[in-house]
Amino acid sequence: MNIREIQEKDNAAMEKIIKNSLESFGLNIPGTAYFDPQLGNLTQYYKNLHHAKYWVLVDERDHVVGGVGIAPFHNHKGVCELQKLYLKPEVQGRGLSKKLMNVALDFAKQHYSQCYLETMKILEKANFLYEKLGFQKLD
Repeated sequence: MNIREIQEKDNAAMEKIIKNSLESFGLNIPGTAYFDPQLGNLTQYYKNLHHAKYWVLVDERDHVVGGVGIAPFHNHKGVCELQKLYLKPEVQGRGLSKKLMNVALDFAKQHYSQCYLETMKILEKANFLYEKLGFQKLD
């Protein structure tokens, strides 16, 4: 497995991974990444933002199996958002989400003083990882 920056050829694969993941939890609802207008073109979206990147995890054949992004958090100076951390089910449970997050958070430390993320209570494994990496729940 290798982590690299997203390329145009990866857009459709990441959109499918994100949508399939959200559907599997019944989270294909308004307010989630499922309906983000940029979902089909993550490459261009992250390229157009200042201090933002999206990385994909690829297998030995360069097929996308997951990804994660960092982008500025609205108008909060010095705050970024960890976004769209998703993996195909067949590669979950191998510590790959943590590896993706570490790449993203290393980048974030170069440009931001704080990192925010949104999640859902139903995503128990993801929430466990977030807490393990130092994220704290907000009221």
